[in-house]
Amino acid sequence: MEKAYKLLSIQEKISNKKAKSLIDEGLITCNGKKITIARSELPDNSVFKITTLEKPKIIFEDQNILAINKPPFIESYQLAGMFKNWTLLHRLDKETSGVILLTKKDTPFYSEAKTAFKEQKVYKEYLAIVEGIISEECEINKPILTIKTTHAKSKISKDGLNAQTYIKPIRLIGKKTLIQIIIKTGRTHQIRVHLKSIQHPIIGDMLYGNSNAKRLMLHAHKISLLGYNFTSEAPNEFHQL
Repeated sequence: MEKAYKLLSIQEKISNKKAKSLIDEGLITCNGKKITIARSELPDNSVFKITTLEKPKIIFEDQNILAINKPPFIESYQLAGMFKNWTLLHRLDKETSGVILLTKKDTPFYSEAKTAFKEQKVYKEYLAIVEGIISEECEINKPILTIKTTHAKSKISKDGLNAQTYIKPIRLIGKKTLIQIIIKTGRTHQIRVHLKSIQHPIIGDMLYGNSNAKRLMLHAHKISLLGYNFTSEAPNEFHQL
């Protein structure tokens, strides 16, 4: 047995520091499961696979708005650095893929768009693969409280803010379910917390569940605001389970 980062360092012929960084970024899997702790001990013959970071792709661009197809494992704020003179309208979790919107700050459209988000006039549809079988549509109305320290974490609490999530099963995948999700509100980790609250955490969600997978199986599928409509098709891994 040896520490994961040391075995990875030997396998890939990279420094221990680089190996630790790759594990911390969530990019290393072994036997289909993500390695989350660099110092975890594994058999000496363990074989690792490095997830290749995809590049963000432009879905649409005009003078008002930039729609990007965000790959998993890229922080939302990093996108703003990749596309000069654009600023984020909203955020997606690091491992969530799909459509994300940027605009140019201090413009009339920026103000209108921020107001649309604030007044819940933005249509947001996601796809997720969850643990267990969901056979019927349902609505989850449970307030969410977010605690922010070095990392944000949310929970269901009567002291939280109103949060609405609508879910609809699309198909069963063994003992898992592919679902469509529509959210009216946009609380931190809302979808993840709400799905955990009904005992159907998202596959790959190590923060709110115990399901270890290559990535968090959550994808921002569609978004519409102020006459704009954008779609990002589900990535290959949503078809491979």
